[in-house]
Amino acid sequence: MTTNLRSGRLTKWNDEGGFGFIQPIDKGQTVYLHISEIKDSTRRPQLDDTIYYYMITEEDGKLRADNAFILGARRKTTSLSRSLTDRETSPFPIQIIVLLSILPLVGSIHFFAVTRNPLPFILYPVMSVLTYALYANDKSRAKRGNWRIPEKSLHLCEFAGRWLGGFVAQRRLDHKSTKKSYQLEFWMIVIIHQIGYLCCLFLVK
Repeated sequence: MTTNLRSGRLTKWNDEGGFGFIQPIDKGQTVYLHISEIKDSTRRPQLDDTIYYYMITEEDGKLRADNAFILGARRKTTSLSRSLTDRETSPFPIQIIVLLSILPLVGSIHFFAVTRNPLPFILYPVMSVLTYALYANDKSRAKRGNWRIPEKSLHLCEFAGRWLGGFVAQRRLDHKSTKKSYQLEFWMIVIIHQIGYLCCLFLVK
């Protein structure tokens, strides 16, 4: 159940995990906050920030912040523009997915033509679906305040051939898409795979 707008102080914050806890001004039960609920912010949350939020009570009695913002770090937007922004859905980057898929597809076709081994055609789709599911599970855990899937495990899955599913999950689920350190490692994995398929075109004969 969602309540009226409340405020409190951020007393705990795990920037790597993207979650923390708010101590309400009435000194009541602490409220769980996930980074995805921070709206229109010019920066990431920091300890001792004053957070305004709507509170949701979960079925197990835990409290979760919804539609929150940081006092003093909110973008200046009119009520109309905020309303329009909330209604708009960011376009899915299908062009980027197509561009990223060109080398893997051409490399897989070349590999099959030379070796008659269809493994790349099976590996990428199946592994990508598994990675998407892993991202979805991690975001669900984050929102419930449960133990998270380590970032190293997500990167290991991407490196094993599932990076395309990871990219789709980041954009579709809005998960891990704004954390710079995570994105740097992710794109390094993508580059390694692209180079690998490029080498396949020239070395596999």
